[in-house]
Amino acid sequence: MASQDWFDKDFYSVLGVSKDVSDADLKKTYRKLARKYHPDSNQGDAAAEAKFKEVSEAYAVLSDAEQRAEYDQIRAMGSGARFTASGQGAGGFEDVFSMFGHGRGGPRTQSTEDFDDIFSMFNQQQGGRFGSGRFGQTSGGFRGFGGPTKGSDVTARTTIDFVTATKGETITLAGEDGKPFKVKIPAGVKDGQKIRLRGRGRPSLDGGENGDIVVTVAVRPHPVFTREGLNLRVTVPVTFTEAVLGATIEVPTLGGDPVKLRVAPGTPSGRVLRVKGRGVATAKGTGDLLAEVQIAVPAHLEGEAREALERFHELEPKENPRADLMQKARG
Repeated sequence: MASQDWFDKDFYSVLGVSKDVSDADLKKTYRKLARKYHPDSNQGDAAAEAKFKEVSEAYAVLSDAEQRAEYDQIRAMGSGARFTASGQGAGGFEDVFSMFGHGRGGPRTQSTEDFDDIFSMFNQQQGGRFGSGRFGQTSGGFRGFGGPTKGSDVTARTTIDFVTATKGETITLAGEDGKPFKVKIPAGVKDGQKIRLRGRGRPSLDGGENGDIVVTVAVRPHPVFTREGLNLRVTVPVTFTEAVLGATIEVPTLGGDPVKLRVAPGTPSGRVLRVKGRGVATAKGTGDLLAEVQIAVPAHLEGEAREALERFHELEPKENPRADLMQKARG
């Protein structure tokens, strides 16, 4: 970029920041604009590509402390200066640079050799391009602007069963190019969780690091178990007499043998019994199995069983189990 652009372009306006913007805010603003106008996100949009180069030019100068100081000084001292035609020394570009001790004393013809001398003040050779180093030095960035850019991410989806999600497994998926790639599913992965494979995405356009593959995992529900963090929950039916009199029952586990649990006499429906260490096992810890008791009511009751229950009804305490509920509702 020719030095004249330092007079013509307001890099602060290009980025939409004030002249006293901090380095952190400058970087934050640039990243937002770079994501918005990056060519990968605007395929075939010439205007977006031009804007990307413009904001990259501005950031490359303003993010470098020495270049920013030089830029501010030149803009302040040379406001309104322009290149003059051959032989027009007075009031021209040469006069501005004479303020930096590079004046030649009087009007003279501004040849190509003269401009080489002027640009050398900024380590700029004639025809040099603008980059992220000193002014005029190209970088490895997108077409020479703003530093190397990361390649685009590739997204993928996979659906796994409940057991695979809790135990973990390495699975094989097909990439967008049809080639298979392996994904390690960690134990305890959740429905909707994303797994990032770094450096496995699309290559950078300008020598930067590759993008990533981002795999979104969907987990099929299990017919018996549900997840609560690292805990597994299961609903266990018990009979009326088991709940009233107490009993020892068997409870299933995920992928293992059943365990026996003691149901205490008078256990109400909804009580949760805990089995330590039989939940989801991960590197961060192991959960428990939570067995929720649910009293199963017989759908049909006939003969002596019905008669026995009717006799029990006559003998059972006459307390209203809904009395407390009604009182709280009125209160």
